[in-house]
Amino acid sequence: VQLVESGGGVVQFGGSLRLSCATSPSIIRTNIMGWYRQTPGNQRELVARVSSSGTTTYADSVKGRFSISRDGEKNTVYLQMNSLKPEDTAVYYCNARISPYNAGSWGQGTQVTVSS
Repeated sequence: VQLVESGGGVVQFGGSLRLSCATSPSIIRTNIMGWYRQTPGNQRELVARVSSSGTTTYADSVKGRFSISRDGEKNTVYLQMNSLKPEDTAVYYCNARISPYNAGSWGQGTQVTVSS
């Protein structure tokens, strides 16, 4: 499974970034697509996910600020991040899984840094 992330970078407090995760048509049609993040010394945590039917789930810490979407024509999943805070600083990983009960596949990660 190929997941290619892009869009990370450095942004100031209150700014916005959009992350992209490109994959294959079969993956985006059939998998739960998610974004996770990890900081040094901590476990990877769910940020947002979208099911093949379009149902979305968000971590409480990002509700109202982040939005996940999928584009079936471009075979890409996006994470729009607004009102960014320093605590959003992390490596963000794209994930594709058939069910919530398996680990699935991971992208290489993209660094997001929010300066105060």
